[in-house]
Amino acid sequence: MPVTDPSGKARALYKARRARVPIAPFTDEDPSLDMADGYAIQRELVPLLLADGDRIVGYKVGLTSKPMQKMIGVDSPDYGPVLASTLYRDGDTIGLDRFIQPKIEAEIVFVLGERLAGPNVVVTDAAAAIAGATAAMEIVDSRIVDWRIKLADTVADLASNGAAVTSGRVVPLSGLDSRLIGMTLTRNGELLDTGAGAAALGDPVAVVAWLANVLGENGIALEPGHLVMTGALHAAVPMAAGDVFRAEFDRLGPVTVRVAETA
Repeated sequence: MPVTDPSGKARALYKARRARVPIAPFTDEDPSLDMADGYAIQRELVPLLLADGDRIVGYKVGLTSKPMQKMIGVDSPDYGPVLASTLYRDGDTIGLDRFIQPKIEAEIVFVLGERLAGPNVVVTDAAAAIAGATAAMEIVDSRIVDWRIKLADTVADLASNGAAVTSGRVVPLSGLDSRLIGMTLTRNGELLDTGAGAAALGDPVAVVAWLANVLGENGIALEPGHLVMTGALHAAVPMAAGDVFRAEFDRLGPVTVRVAETA
């Protein structure tokens, strides 16, 4: 049975984002909600955000690692749009007051150089359409209280996207095997975690192909300049005021973000 009142649920998420006050999981009321129901709500939420003057600059793909898929109980990634208002540059200071319960993840982001539309996109097609890769960190956030999310909840909530910090350096894919890109994450100079590109669906470029095919089912294409966030390479880390996070990627270089109460 399709989700009841997707527009009402979308408005609840919209208000939670604006007020920075989390809401109860939709799956508390209806445990049968699934991924399709989550996307139905997401499709109602996005126009509300765009009506405020925002715009879509790309997409994030989540649940690209096997451990995360196992934890949520799925065998497929999910996705949500990346909004222009949520982008930050290397070295920026980000205020905690923009979020509810933020955590940070390091990941590889691709910049599209050519239009890419499904169906039937394969990895070689995706690689040909990518202008290059850049070092990035994603701030994940949940408008669902205490991160008590199930699949439908996170999908509805733009795949728990909060913000993204990207390096200004875009490295062409020629001669670059993104599966083998190593990464370290430090907080205030202390090593927190490490990872490699292969954690993202076995190959970050495969994430782009997957996304193009899924979007294509809805008549949507990846356009030149779009960002594709390919998924965390390690476990998400809570953020606190005063933290300085730095992710260093082989071949791609570093990206840094500072955390304050307000910015």
